[in-house]
Amino acid sequence: MHARTVRRLLLPAALVGAVTGIFAGAPAASAQSAELTPATKTTSTPDAVGSVAITKKDSAGDVMRGASFLLLDATGQEAGRGKTDAQGKVTFPDLAPGVYRLKETASGSPLHDIAADQDVIVTPGAIARVIVVDPFKPAHVTLRARDNKTGELLPGATVNIGSGDTTLLTLTTGSKGTATGDLPVPSRRAEFWVKQVTAPAGYDLYTPAKTFTAEPGSPVTVTVTNAKTAIKPQPTETEQPTGDDPTDTSSTPTDSPAQDTSGEPKPKTTATGTSDGASSPTPSRDGAQSASPSAPDGSLARTGADATPWLIGGAGLLLIAGIAAVVASRRRTDSQPQQDESTDIN
Repeated sequence: MHARTVRRLLLPAALVGAVTGIFAGAPAASAQSAELTPATKTTSTPDAVGSVAITKKDSAGDVMRGASFLLLDATGQEAGRGKTDAQGKVTFPDLAPGVYRLKETASGSPLHDIAADQDVIVTPGAIARVIVVDPFKPAHVTLRARDNKTGELLPGATVNIGSGDTTLLTLTTGSKGTATGDLPVPSRRAEFWVKQVTAPAGYDLYTPAKTFTAEPGSPVTVTVTNAKTAIKPQPTETEQPTGDDPTDTSSTPTDSPAQDTSGEPKPKTTATGTSDGASSPTPSRDGAQSASPSAPDGSLARTGADATPWLIGGAGLLLIAGIAAVVASRRRTDSQPQQDESTDIN
């Protein structure tokens, strides 16, 4: 009985030893596999990926809802797609690090154009935040230049259109008198000025200040009117000035005798150039009387002012001749024998 008891005790011990030997002899790869599991989980943690967060606005600073975006990876494959919410935001999460191409496919507004494509860099564990601004659509401007009286459309008119100190658009009317162009609009409603810089041929420049308002994507017509250039008459060569000419030197003979420097009246001149006193006798050297020489035939008539030097010179010569005659007479008297007092002196 004692021996049987001992065997019963030894049997459970043997079984325990066998089980212990089996676990002790298990391969070591099982333990390594358990250790690799955490490493595998580490590759899927948020620190290994990044994301792109987009905020959509317009040029006035208002957020825009419903804008559609497409995100492409470096190989051109789609990495994300979405639309902005009421706050103008859309996010593309769980992106591998790298460079992505962001494309806006629709602005979600009839007043706005889409923004240009851009590159976005994604880094591990970071959020790439991008603000996309959509421009307003341009206004479609039609320019017309007209005759201010007939309303006829005029070619060759050039205008500048702008806002503030900046010129935004320049248009020149063509052969039909019109021109069109797209005008950038910075807000939902903006005011612009128009200035004509070149007038149509034969017309004056349109100088009045002109302004207009435009909205994004809307058509607007601008009209300038020009007046024809007035033609000033040119004076002809045959026209002569009226009125008396102060420089007129023509004169007619007067009946009043001219006065010389001695105060004696001058003889009146006739049309033939001779004076009325031309035949008056003058004493000669021997006391005889002779007529003064008349003007030669064909000579021009002289006025009293022109005859003054000749009269003065002639009077001087006559005076000298008279004095000389008296002196000569006395000398002859002194040299001859004394005669009867009743004898006349020749």
